[in-house]
Amino acid sequence: MLKQLVRESSLLAPDFRSFRRQELTFVSLNLFLLSALLAVHVLFPSYFGTPPLALKLVLATGLLANGVEGAWLQRSEALSAQGIVALTWATIALNMAISFALATLSFRQDIQYFALMIAPILQAAFRLSLRATAVAVVASASLIFFWVWNFFRLHPPTDLNEYLEAGTIAAIYAAAGLLVWTLVNHLRSKELELSKSLTQLEQTKERLLIEEKLAAVGRFSAAIAHEIRNPVAMISSALMTGFARSPESAESKEMFEIAAREASRLEKLTTSFLAYARPSIPSKERSDVALSVGYVAEICRPRAAEMAVSIHADSPEGLWAEIDGGQLQQALMNLTINAVEASAAGDSVALRASRRNGQIRIEIENGHGPIPPKALDCMFEPFFTTKPTGTGLGLAIAHNIIRGLGGDLVLTRNEPDLVQFSVLLPSHEAEQQPA
Repeated sequence: MLKQLVRESSLLAPDFRSFRRQELTFVSLNLFLLSALLAVHVLFPSYFGTPPLALKLVLATGLLANGVEGAWLQRSEALSAQGIVALTWATIALNMAISFALATLSFRQDIQYFALMIAPILQAAFRLSLRATAVAVVASASLIFFWVWNFFRLHPPTDLNEYLEAGTIAAIYAAAGLLVWTLVNHLRSKELELSKSLTQLEQTKERLLIEEKLAAVGRFSAAIAHEIRNPVAMISSALMTGFARSPESAESKEMFEIAAREASRLEKLTTSFLAYARPSIPSKERSDVALSVGYVAEICRPRAAEMAVSIHADSPEGLWAEIDGGQLQQALMNLTINAVEASAAGDSVALRASRRNGQIRIEIENGHGPIPPKALDCMFEPFFTTKPTGTGLGLAIAHNIIRGLGGDLVLTRNEPDLVQFSVLLPSHEAEQQPA
């Protein structure tokens, strides 16, 4: 029977932090009740009489035991589930014993000391099973009735009103224990239901992520096949046509040139694909991001000039970060060329860098947008592009590079007259600059 009660109780309060908060509440309640009873004796000696030394010692023992437990709980960081169960039952038994001892040593038929029984009953109801709560209620009721019986055995005659009062107190304690257990058990069942719902939600999320990955792999494979098939078909057709004609004819030379161009395009496509699929490990060193921003703006200006687009760079010095300068420049160049190609003649592309909240923030924006809503979820996927001649690897490679540098690439604004991407990198403060 006892082993079963302990086993049941071990199911209910295994978390030490929750247990510590609960137990400190009960310790505070016990200290309050013990202090109140001691104050009553001190303030009303004419009614309660001078307490005997043994009663004072038991009161002091109760205060000391609860105070020591509270201090120990404040300092402790962990306790096993078995230790929690053992401490719970030990404190219930100790406080019941103190209550019974105080009532016995008072030598009065008033049983105000049994008010101390409420804390162990609430403790059992709050933390243990219904069976364990019933044991605590029955134990407290038995102690109360035994005390009344023993008192009148030693001090006859028997007063039935005292039995009625004891029964009333026992009934109140039983009702309180049952009510608290019911409420706590209801909350616990709701907590379990919520936990199951969260678990199911996590499982559903994992399945959706797996399905999304499979879908992305499918799109990726289809895009690879599509991108490679076209140049291979062009090379094959051009070579067949060229070999069918005289090697010296103008048509053969034109076909061989087409095959060479398509082979070169296929090589670039394969190189870009490998750059995405097998990104090189960044060689990080503390560098000023402003230098990379300025360099990218300069090398992209000729391409922008061809399209009548201007590039403006604004980057204060001293934006130190642990980066691979070459990789960061490659990512910024991809983003800047994308911004230039998305702009109309006469537009401008802005590159800005700043330090905000412990991060280096690089903004690349153009004044022509927005990106279509259907493209937003796929824009960082390889081979996804809205350009007629694009490979769809620029954003994907830039995203991989920035992630490899410990940062992130995000779309921060997407409006009809403004599209802005932001590169976020961990920052090093000015005092950490290299000498």
